[in-house]
Amino acid sequence: MSRRRPLVGITADLAEHPNGVRVFSYTTYASAVESAGGIPVLLAPAAGSAAELAGALDAFVLSGGDDPRTESFGEPTHPRATPVHPERQEFETALLRVLESDRADTPVLGVCLGMQMMALVGGGRLDQHLPDRCPTHALHWERDHAVEPTEEPGAPGVSLRGVVRSKHRQAVMTPGRLRIVAASPDGIVEALTDPARRFYLGVQWHPERTADHAVGAALFEALVAAAR
Repeated sequence: MSRRRPLVGITADLAEHPNGVRVFSYTTYASAVESAGGIPVLLAPAAGSAAELAGALDAFVLSGGDDPRTESFGEPTHPRATPVHPERQEFETALLRVLESDRADTPVLGVCLGMQMMALVGGGRLDQHLPDRCPTHALHWERDHAVEPTEEPGAPGVSLRGVVRSKHRQAVMTPGRLRIVAASPDGIVEALTDPARRFYLGVQWHPERTADHAVGAALFEALVAAAR
C-alpha cells in the first residue's frame, strides 16, 4: 500500500458579506500544494480548534492577507494599515503558538502576512508602512524583484535566491526569536526561519504566484518533502 500524501492545512481569509462572514482563499495556494504532492486542506479560522488541527495535519501554509493588528503585540496599529479580520488573526496566533509549544516538528510555510505573523508571535516587530521610510517601496507592490540569501542554508531544499512576486506595504523590522535568511537589494527582510525547528520558513513574497521555480514552486515542494 502506498503511503498517503501529506495533509497540508492552508489558512483562509474572512470577508464581510450580506449573508454573514465569508471564508475564502485563492486557488493558487491549493494548486501549489497539490502540484508539490500534498493534499490541500482549507482551514476556516476557528481559534478554539487550533490545537486539534495542529495535531491532525502534516504541514501548514499561512497564506497572505491584510495587515496584522499590533496592539496585542505591544504597539498601536498604524493608521494607514488595512487590518486583517480579527477572527483570522486570533486563529493564526493561536495556531502558531500551539505549533511552537506542542508541534515544533510540524513543517510551516508562511507567505507575506503569514511571515509577518510568524515574526510577531516570535517576538519581532514590523515596519507597518513602508512608504514612511523606504524610497523603493513601490517595488514591493505587485512587482517582481530579486531576493538573495543572507546566509546558507536558509531551509532544507530551498535556495532563497531568485526573482519573486511581492504585494505588501509592511515588512519585518526585527525578527525576534527567528533568523533573517534572505533580503531584497534595498534591505527589506524577505525570509525568516527558526534554526531550532526542522522546517519553519516565512517568506515576504508570494511563491504561489512566482514564476521562478527556485523561489516559487520549490518552496511548496520542500514543505511537502519535510511533511513526508
